[in-house]
Amino acid sequence: MNPFNHFERKIQLEFKNKKLLENVFVHRSYLNENKRFPLPANEKLEFLGDSVLSLITSMYLYRFYPQLQEGEYTEIKSAIVRTESLAEAAKRVGIGDYLLLSKGQDREKGRSNKNILADTFEALIAAIFIDRGFNAAYSFVLKNLFDGRLEQIVDHKLYLSPKSRLQEYSQSRFKVTPTYEVVEERGPEHLRTYKIVVKIGAKRYATGLGNSKKEAEESAAKTVLAKLKIV
Repeated sequence: MNPFNHFERKIQLEFKNKKLLENVFVHRSYLNENKRFPLPANEKLEFLGDSVLSLITSMYLYRFYPQLQEGEYTEIKSAIVRTESLAEAAKRVGIGDYLLLSKGQDREKGRSNKNILADTFEALIAAIFIDRGFNAAYSFVLKNLFDGRLEQIVDHKLYLSPKSRLQEYSQSRFKVTPTYEVVEERGPEHLRTYKIVVKIGAKRYATGLGNSKKEAEESAAKTVLAKLKIV
């Protein structure tokens, strides 16, 4: 009996090599307690999957967003393939239910660990690529990772940093550029904390904290975007 029947139905792909599919779910911690298990950890698949995902994203952006610049492609790619996005996609297809983990990892909620889920999702992309080819991997990523999310990132410029997004909004809405002012510095040189206020025109909108001025500015800008309910 194939233990992955339900999973294959869910992702609408049937693997020719069932052992390859099983290998996707083998976390290295599992092997510490199961020395004779015949399959290796999924780390090599994860490595390949990362490259395949990068190529898929690059091809998609090149095809559907020819008006954007190379730097924008890089920022968009970083936004869509970040750990949180991959982990959410992994949850949607039910990867956590099939993970082979050590008892300790299982107790520590490894099945919902973002890093483990994201890594396993990349391993799955690699396995699809090996077993079914590039087009199948491409279709899987479009359906289960992009699926409107990439369009939202591009359309609302969510790939930009909070500071860049606030600047665009401020210049469009108020015709001025936000200004940032350090209002407090605390701690020794190697553990300095900065408090920065952001103003649009003469109005103070929010403050932000960070261990660098840039981090504090981004924090302040993010708070303003939330207050203004800018997507």
